[in-house]
Amino acid sequence: MSFVGKYKVIPFLLALLSFLLYFWFFYFQQRSEFLSLLLVYAMLFAMFLRIIEHFKNNIKILALIALIFRLLCLLSLPNLSQDFYRFIWDGRLIANGFNPYLFTPESFIGLNPDVIAQSNTLIAGMGQLSATNFSNYPPLNQLTFLVAGWLSPNSILGAVVVMRLIIIFADVGVFYYGTKILGRVNLPLHNIFFYILNPFVIIELTGNLHFEGVMIFFLVFGLYQLSKQKWIGAAMAISASILVKLIPLLLLPVFFKWFVKDKAHPINISKLFGFYGVIILLVILSFVPFIDTDLAGNYSKTVGLWFQNFEFNASIYYLARALGYYISGYNQIALIGKIIVIFIVILIFTLSFFRKNYDYKTLLTTLLLAISIYFFTATTVHPWYIATVLILGILTGYKFPLLWTFTIILSYLAYSTPEVKESPVILILQYLPVYAIFIWEVFKKIPVKSKITLN
Repeated sequence: MSFVGKYKVIPFLLALLSFLLYFWFFYFQQRSEFLSLLLVYAMLFAMFLRIIEHFKNNIKILALIALIFRLLCLLSLPNLSQDFYRFIWDGRLIANGFNPYLFTPESFIGLNPDVIAQSNTLIAGMGQLSATNFSNYPPLNQLTFLVAGWLSPNSILGAVVVMRLIIIFADVGVFYYGTKILGRVNLPLHNIFFYILNPFVIIELTGNLHFEGVMIFFLVFGLYQLSKQKWIGAAMAISASILVKLIPLLLLPVFFKWFVKDKAHPINISKLFGFYGVIILLVILSFVPFIDTDLAGNYSKTVGLWFQNFEFNASIYYLARALGYYISGYNQIALIGKIIVIFIVILIFTLSFFRKNYDYKTLLTTLLLAISIYFFTATTVHPWYIATVLILGILTGYKFPLLWTFTIILSYLAYSTPEVKESPVILILQYLPVYAIFIWEVFKKIPVKSKITLN
């Protein structure tokens, strides 16, 4: 029997059609062309589910398909995000001996116009908002930018290829350790492909060069280390995750009860303080090369913008904003942003201390709940942000994150005109199904019937 005959023709045709659609998406799709973007993405999503269903018993084929799709975008420039221009800028800045936390691109180019190769192109590409603010990317992320700056100091595409290869290697790590965690929680190993083969991950992380993929690798590796009772390795991995993207900082309290068992197993003080101590120490040490009197102020100011100045694709926050408008007559984002931060802190500490997180499955579920509710209440939810929700959903068997990776593509309608403008109808269409499944799964605890089995 031939190879194609053995595995049937249809799934290979689906893979081939997906290949052609990815090629179109990476090299021809424009962010402003929303209808074609939505159509291609919907087709890719439908076919990815079918491909997994056909090949779920052959992980090698699924892994090969996922790798081919990623390599396909290797020589393309990101087409849905302009953040990569800032990545390249920061990398070249460090490569030339300058601190990215002390200069905004506009202020730097005014003082040193000839230091950074292709500086005008990079500043124009990153946009006014990025060009007028200090860098908010943590040190380990800056290291990846620096590698690109060293290896490709004069080519934007070359720098993109270097960073993209780093993200692809990170996905290999997520695949490896993700399958190990799935085995430990008795979920099918092929479930990892709801992340690895997901068009959302391939397009947003690999294609559009968002380093959530690298952050997730370190987080998944840390969670695997915890399952092996290797708390030092877990602490080092989780600190690395934080040093790529700050979002895992929110999850740190959840690990408390891992070291504080039930009444029959009292707190392990040395491991508890050791775990948090290693994380704090490594995070602090990573900033040492950038130490300056203005570092803390510049960095905290830039990070704070995300809570008190920016708003995009939010859900609960927009309802609170509407209420604020009704009461005061103007946008209360500064106040609401602070209230949301307080609410999230209280909620995460409640989940941390009142759930049995010494049980591994419960720990993973609590992490999922914490990060999900954070993004449900956040002022800004760019599509690539929810990659962490997706991987934790896959490791726990929850389906609402998978649905969200499909509906969140609707947020790109806001970019179909020169002036970014969101539609309340689109927000409802995106979030209502996600909230419905979230409530169904989390609160009702009634299994959702689906041909796609995640548990």
